[in-house]
Amino acid sequence: MVQRSLTAWFTLPGLRQPSPPTPAEAASFDALAPKLGYLSKAEIKRVRDAYRFADEAHLGQKRATGEPYITHPIAVAGICAEWRLDAQALMAALMHDVVEDCGISKAELIEKFDATTADLVDGLTKLDKLQFSTKEESQAESFRKMLLAMARDLRVILIKLADRLHNMRTMGAMAPHKARRIARETFDIYAPIAHRLGLNQTFRELQDLSFQYFHPWRHAALSKAVAKARGNRRDLVSRIEGEIRAAFAKAGLRVQVQGREKTVHSIYKKMREKGLMSFAQVSDIFGFRILTEAPLQCYTALGVLHQLYKPQAGRFKDYIANPKDNGYQSLHTTLMGPLGTPLECQVRTEGMHQIAEQGVAAHWIYKSRSKQASALVAQQANARWLQSLIDIQDETRDANEFLEHVKIDLFPDSIYVFTPKSKIMALPKGATPVDFAYAIHSDVGDHCVAAQVNGEAVPLRAELKSGDIVEIVTAPGASPNPAWLAFVRTGRARSKIRHYLRDLEQEESHELGEKMLAQAMRLEGLGLPSLEDDDGPAALIWQELATWAGSAGADQLLVDIGAGRKIAAIIAKKLARLMAEQGQKPDALALTLGRFTATPVDRGSVTIDGSEGASVQLAGCCRPIPGDEVRGYLGRGEGLVVHTCDCQVGRRLFQRDSEHWIQVEWADELTRSFEAGITLLLANGKGVLAQVAQAVAQAEADITHIAMGDEAALRETAEMSLLIAVRDRQHLADVLRVLRRAPAVQRVWRNKA
Repeated sequence: MVQRSLTAWFTLPGLRQPSPPTPAEAASFDALAPKLGYLSKAEIKRVRDAYRFADEAHLGQKRATGEPYITHPIAVAGICAEWRLDAQALMAALMHDVVEDCGISKAELIEKFDATTADLVDGLTKLDKLQFSTKEESQAESFRKMLLAMARDLRVILIKLADRLHNMRTMGAMAPHKARRIARETFDIYAPIAHRLGLNQTFRELQDLSFQYFHPWRHAALSKAVAKARGNRRDLVSRIEGEIRAAFAKAGLRVQVQGREKTVHSIYKKMREKGLMSFAQVSDIFGFRILTEAPLQCYTALGVLHQLYKPQAGRFKDYIANPKDNGYQSLHTTLMGPLGTPLECQVRTEGMHQIAEQGVAAHWIYKSRSKQASALVAQQANARWLQSLIDIQDETRDANEFLEHVKIDLFPDSIYVFTPKSKIMALPKGATPVDFAYAIHSDVGDHCVAAQVNGEAVPLRAELKSGDIVEIVTAPGASPNPAWLAFVRTGRARSKIRHYLRDLEQEESHELGEKMLAQAMRLEGLGLPSLEDDDGPAALIWQELATWAGSAGADQLLVDIGAGRKIAAIIAKKLARLMAEQGQKPDALALTLGRFTATPVDRGSVTIDGSEGASVQLAGCCRPIPGDEVRGYLGRGEGLVVHTCDCQVGRRLFQRDSEHWIQVEWADELTRSFEAGITLLLANGKGVLAQVAQAVAQAEADITHIAMGDEAALRETAEMSLLIAVRDRQHLADVLRVLRRAPAVQRVWRNKA
């Protein structure tokens, strides 16, 4: 028997509202009471007490629409009740604005109600206090705190989404510029979060309402066109619906057939993606949803549909065997209907449908054990995502970076790949073997050196496709490559790579800072106190010094010095005074020698051998090489930047900020070659590049980069810029001498800023 469910003629779920109650009715508990039938009498009493408390707190307040303010908390609680949230969540929904707007303290809520409800209200209040602004940093910090509150208690974000949904439904009285800002914020963040949590009904409505406010003319035009098409295609849709019902009746399969209409925003998105200029070109705004009683019947129902209408090749997706990250399960197919009309159909069970529409909220809807187990698919899937947020937060203290990771993960257009042991892994579209490696385990990602896809070696930046079997090759000594950040797609991979590189930079900065502070202390005639003395006088000195400098501890202070955030000479003078207070006096001979050998820019000496990491950089303006006279600039937060002494950029920096310069020396034994920039004036002709390359090779150097002007081929002479890897100044002189002998080279010189 086929159950018909087309009486509401393709009205979007959640958008069709009964006639609105009067302001007096909406402001009373009677507007909420009919939705609370799933709660016990004791729980309803507690919710009523919360309503009375909120009503009294908001007494006299009005919304922008002119209605009593209490109508908003009641509406928010009503949406939460539709999701069957528990009594504590409904109480928090009713009181979610009392702390911020009415001056109620958290302690009062704990005393009046309970600690859990007070925590929910407090969490929501913190979110509301952090208003979004045009400043990216402030906005990113707000998002970070919101998502972490959500990770602690999922009810926080559900109440927040209900709050935002009602605000969007009633935003007509707001100033247009403010409405557009809130709509864009909703579209970019809240709607994707609803989608990520599987709240598809809420997701669609938030998207559509947002589109209505930031593109009002387009929304109005498309809405009018959809309403007109609904009437024009009534006969065709009724015919298709009748044929589908007849096919299932003949097969003896009990199903529900529901009509589905694309939202205005999804139609607009499809038109933009396909480059359609007119709504008349959109042929598939209607579709059908088939609900069965058991998962196995979904595949039987799919067979019935494919027998009735021909399926389009490549348009079938099985999300039952491979659920989406948010727990969504369904079979998707596109059929060729009558008159060549594409017909999108979704096949799922009633339980899957509840999860598809309500997502994680379905956890509260189901009470029976068997149905609750089905609903928890969404809960478990999102628990993994929420845990990944906490993991990323532990490694990423920068709010902008955290937001970047989250935005990537908020749009999970998934592919499904397999491990060599046939375990299935869901990854975002465009994911690479590096993303796969970090999805398995951070150690696998950190030591990844190569990958095989379907038995063949591929680059680590290759994009994976659904069905690929991926094998990662690791090596014990391998480490993450900064270049991976240019192509990884998952927030987890990106944060793990950055965390590793940050730790590496911390170690290098710590070592450099200790070296610089030790040199600065020699000028004071003292040595560094022990860093290994955890309980003695040295530990007290370090603790007091770090507190004075505003650093978290001795190790962080040394990192700050190495990174250029603190000046070693100033820290050394304070440290010398602290040591003097403990009776440690400068060594007279060391003090004399230190001051005698000090130069005007001597703030500590650093030796460079080429093994330095991110904490020591060779300036790109002058490209110093061994043999050049050099000095180092401690840029604030940039580490040590080494310039040649005759560098014009360095001279300007020295005149403006001489306190941040230190003495730098080349080591006697170097670990690598160094890049130098040279320019050649060439007589244009055939084989010129070959002559240059041969001359550089003859001088036992390597070319690392070549650049020529766009119009070089049109002129008799041309300039060519090279970066060449040399050992030192003598080696560079040999290269220049050999190049000058080349027939095509008229002139050659080293580039200096």
